[in-house]
Amino acid sequence: MNHVLDAILQRRAVKVFDPVEISPDTREQILHAARLAPSSFNIQPYRFYWIETPEMKNEAARLCFGQSPAATASALVVAVADIGSWKATTESELAWMRIAGFPAKKVAEYERRAKFGKWFFMQGWFGVFGLSKWTILRVLHFWKTVGTLPVARRGMFKWATKSASLACQNLMLAAEALGLNTCPMEGFDGLRLGKLLGLNGKDHEIVMVIAIGKKSARQVDQPRWRRPLEATVRIV
Repeated sequence: MNHVLDAILQRRAVKVFDPVEISPDTREQILHAARLAPSSFNIQPYRFYWIETPEMKNEAARLCFGQSPAATASALVVAVADIGSWKATTESELAWMRIAGFPAKKVAEYERRAKFGKWFFMQGWFGVFGLSKWTILRVLHFWKTVGTLPVARRGMFKWATKSASLACQNLMLAAEALGLNTCPMEGFDGLRLGKLLGLNGKDHEIVMVIAIGKKSARQVDQPRWRRPLEATVRIV
């Protein structure tokens, strides 16, 4: 069996972990795999907070309502949708392209795309500009085939969450391949956890918290059920 498929097929949401130390090298491999996930225009609208110090981990676990995965994990990874990082990301990629030997024409094309992209992200006072863009696209859709671009703030967070979720899956599969286990959690106090991490509600929204560690012998794996393939997939 292919090693990637092995990791996918054996991954389970672990509820109880044994205390183990995750080496800096292993941590870096897991996070590196996460950031290689695809994202729209390579904007990578997310960030990860790896929480491993006892004080921070205990407080974060409390804000995850003391769930067993959070309380027993070796580390907690907070995945955050970040709609404010686009400018720094595009500038960094442009600087990299200039020293990586890309043709001048390719660099110029990216520069033009980046200048256009700022109008995509701008929201204006109280989100008025974002709402205006959304309204224009909805009206235009009556006559033309256009995509429903996530131009308003709520749509932007939805867009960023998709990319963050792809990165989270990479992270969990990388952990599994390296002999660790994970549990994605949506039960947390987002407001207080965001404050603990210094997030701002304007640009940041927590997508999920991932508990990571080594599955305990106390973990009892229940039989796993999924809908039959034919109930999930339609070939047309």
